[in-house]
Amino acid sequence: MMGLLAFESHQGLWNSGYYSQMFGIGGVMITIAILMLSTSYFGGIGAPFAPYFWPYLGQVPKKRERKRPVRVYMDGCFDLMHYGHANALRQAKMLGDQLVVGVVSDEEIVANKGPPVLSMEERLTLVSGLKWVDEVIPNAPYEITEEFMNTLFNKYSIDYIIHGDDPCLLPDGTDAYALAKKVGRYKQIKRTEGVSSTDIVGRILLTFKQKDAVAVDEVGVKPTDELKSQLSHFLPTSRRIMQFSNGQAPSPGARVVYIDGAFDLFHAGHVEILRSARQLGDFLLVGIHDDQSIRDRRGYRPIMHLHERTLSVLACRYVDEVIIGAPWEVSKDMITTFNISLVVHGTVTEGNSAGEIDPYAVPKSMGIFKTVTSPKSITSVSVATRIVDNHEAYKKRNLKKKASEDRYYTQKKFVSGD
Repeated sequence: MMGLLAFESHQGLWNSGYYSQMFGIGGVMITIAILMLSTSYFGGIGAPFAPYFWPYLGQVPKKRERKRPVRVYMDGCFDLMHYGHANALRQAKMLGDQLVVGVVSDEEIVANKGPPVLSMEERLTLVSGLKWVDEVIPNAPYEITEEFMNTLFNKYSIDYIIHGDDPCLLPDGTDAYALAKKVGRYKQIKRTEGVSSTDIVGRILLTFKQKDAVAVDEVGVKPTDELKSQLSHFLPTSRRIMQFSNGQAPSPGARVVYIDGAFDLFHAGHVEILRSARQLGDFLLVGIHDDQSIRDRRGYRPIMHLHERTLSVLACRYVDEVIIGAPWEVSKDMITTFNISLVVHGTVTEGNSAGEIDPYAVPKSMGIFKTVTSPKSITSVSVATRIVDNHEAYKKRNLKKKASEDRYYTQKKFVSGD
């Protein structure tokens, strides 16, 4: 019994109690016999003829084979990054262990869709800032060619190539992912309804006056009161917010850092300021102002409504929790409720706050306020300005893309997934 327990506790065969007991009962002769049998000393007869010993050999610990992580690849333009992009990458990550993302080059976007709004550097910052992304490949091709597919399989050890259920067609009408499907290394995810880069460009063009009628000041395009944003088709659900959320509270004694803002048209500047804020503590709490508060201070509604902006912020890897519809002024009660250790604000701001009460008066009086230098000067308005200043090119791009999206919705069928 003692020897059996030794084997069950995964001790080595020759260091076990069983072997030592064998010597106590004349085991020397038995051991010699086993060795002779196992080395085919008697006419090739092997160890299977030692039934009293053989069962224990299977209990010798075996070296476990370490399974290689499943690596999946998904690409995209990721221009005007939105929660639909984030949700696509979240779904892709669920199909493997490591997610590698290809960011399509500016030249390929121009050739296949039209001029991009954001630069390659800005798009890389946005993609790298998503919590589900493990690795990024810059300047990826728009089409999965045989050469690039082999590069993915051999250099990047990709197991599957992922894309949404909406068609991705090349200018000649062929499927950009045809080769991946042909070799059986393609997997499909469900498209996120209610938003697209085409839709956002349309909202911007409807919200701002076109170039020949625009009043430009020091920050770029000045919106007008009478113009309204295009209605969003996004249907927010609690489940979607849960999927994006970390679902964790700060640990006891954690240094909670708070930063607030509109975070409209989530861009590279937002990612960088959130990164800077997160480095100042252990837990980053982000306050997202509601649509009406933003309109009251800017004179126009945000392009993306509150729930859309919430998902974009939650998708950022530097964010731990958000306050949806955060109050404009940071109060003592709010600081106590969330155990906030530090309130920060960037040097790049949008909107006119002249003449109104300082929203950070309380944290300043408590000595827990810090101004952080914004790493980038980009703003939501400056992004919108790029589109308005080239509205003819983007209108043409939108018409081309809208035709493809209309066909998708006309032929749309239910696709399982989330």
